[in-house]
Amino acid sequence: MSKLFIEGNALELVGHKLMEVICKADYRIFNLEIPLTDIEKPILKYGPNLIAPCSTVNGYKALAVNLLTLANNHIMDQDVQGLDSTCKVLAEAGIKYVGAGNSPEEAAVPHTIRMKDKKIGIYACAEHEFSIASDKLPGANPYDPLKSFDQVTQLKGKCDYIIVLYHGGKEHYRYPSPDLQKICRKFVDKGADLVICQHTHCVGCEERYMDSTIVYGQGNFLFDLQDNEFWQTGILIELEDDFNIHYIPIIKCAEKVRIATGQQAERILREFKTRSQEIKREGEVEKKYVMFAETMLQNYLSAFLGKRSLMYRILNKLMCGKLKKESIKLHYSKESLLSLRNYIECEAHREMIIEALKNEIRKDSK
Repeated sequence: MSKLFIEGNALELVGHKLMEVICKADYRIFNLEIPLTDIEKPILKYGPNLIAPCSTVNGYKALAVNLLTLANNHIMDQDVQGLDSTCKVLAEAGIKYVGAGNSPEEAAVPHTIRMKDKKIGIYACAEHEFSIASDKLPGANPYDPLKSFDQVTQLKGKCDYIIVLYHGGKEHYRYPSPDLQKICRKFVDKGADLVICQHTHCVGCEERYMDSTIVYGQGNFLFDLQDNEFWQTGILIELEDDFNIHYIPIIKCAEKVRIATGQQAERILREFKTRSQEIKREGEVEKKYVMFAETMLQNYLSAFLGKRSLMYRILNKLMCGKLKKESIKLHYSKESLLSLRNYIECEAHREMIIEALKNEIRKDSK
């Protein structure tokens, strides 16, 4: 895939039909979830450190990209120099970006565009995963309930329409969590006309709230890190002048992407609509999340125990539901589970734990 980007071979990357859709758009926005740099300087983090050579910007130019959001969990994967390089390369290519900067204030600056007689504001933020701007470091614009909603309200006072790009949600989960739904609805309450959640790497569902639209997961456009069922499909969002929305199903083909057709397209949209109908039912978001959380508990508890060896992970995958529950009881008493919940749920404990962990990691890194 990188070869095609370096060559700027957009037609081979996306095919004739998808290229026609992209070219007819007045304005094209994508999420750039990788730093563009020729220097490897991976930060210390949990998860993969992504990198792409600066020359891959030729692919974005060939796709006529107007704006890239950098508010995601990978933009700082190659440290400050990776972000600096990305911003420099995009500026030289004439591609605008939003959602990252040298400080939280700079990262929070929205992007505005004028389309005919309307002014559209675009606000991008990300959940906290090793990429967030702070008083000491550049990075992505953090979602901050004490600031983000106010920033959207201020932007609404200057624009006719507001788009919020929220990089968050649980990977490989096709529905909103109860908290994610509250966050997205609050963005609407504060002025957003469209809220798009990215990061889950799977097509999710849609909610019409008030007079606005929330999309809980677009899936991938082009992302080669994994090759499972979640990563194979996506949806492009096409906005008309009056902010009416059309969904265009896409599908990954090897290292390329194409417009989905026939039964594939029908299935992507049908399942998307089915999930969208499901979350309309009272209590359904909470019910589905409880079920999903139960499947994830063993993974989290094993991480807390430090049991991340290959053999432990294999045994964990082989264990059936009942056996997993017995394994939890073997390692954790009810009292210890309650203490874990308290430490994570309570704001004071959570802040203390995060600061202590940061300090310990800093000492180990010296």
